[in-house]
Amino acid sequence: MSRTIPFPVHQIALASVFLALAAMLGGCNTVEGMGQDVQSGGRAIERTAQ
Repeated sequence: MSRTIPFPVHQIALASVFLALAAMLGGCNTVEGMGQDVQSGGRAIERTAQ
């Protein structure tokens, strides 16, 4: 008795992997931008303290 799956599991899994990858890459840009903001704030504090 063969068991058939009514929906394309492989396509759903592949799409999920691509969506997760896209989300991670988008998150990297956000974290990098936040790091640059914190760094520029630190520079401003250093200039004020001198």
